[in-house]
Amino acid sequence: MHASHFVRALLVAALAAGMAAQAQSTLHRWVDKDGKVHFTDTPPPPDARSATQKRYGQSADEQPLPYATQTAMQRNPVMLWVAPNCEPCTQGRELLASRGVPFSERDVQANIETQTAFRNVTGDLNVPVLEIGASRIKGFEEGQWNAALDSAGYPRERPYGMPPTKPTIANLPSAPREAAAPAAPTQPQ
Repeated sequence: MHASHFVRALLVAALAAGMAAQAQSTLHRWVDKDGKVHFTDTPPPPDARSATQKRYGQSADEQPLPYATQTAMQRNPVMLWVAPNCEPCTQGRELLASRGVPFSERDVQANIETQTAFRNVTGDLNVPVLEIGASRIKGFEEGQWNAALDSAGYPRERPYGMPPTKPTIANLPSAPREAAAPAAPTQPQ
């Protein structure tokens, strides 16, 4: 092997190693107590505000949420109350996923504690119910849900390349007690 071929091979190997290291690097953005924005490759201090991180070389489903979505989530978290075999519940879930809205989901039939919590929140057992922060919408009506999500600061469309969101299942654990069949929810709205 000529020296020039050896140097080229060495450069290609070094470049590949550098790209592999960069593919796993993380950049942190944070704001200090004086309002100064910092970009570092080390995690921010505990008193940092508005901390976000970006990993390079990750797949689309590992990408951090857009800033507007993160802000809306902090101010107005979304909870969707559903029941199995509920078409309006499915339509609501699909709307949230298509907009890229992170949400928690509770099945009102999961256990008696979840059903009791739902009844305390809504006064009945009609599903779906969408909670956005402190506001609550009973039944599914696409225009009404979109308007409420817009008001809460959620982006209208999922960013290009971001996969649809999936719910976080947030049912309450069942406490050991005598077996009692939960009442079935009334007709979906």
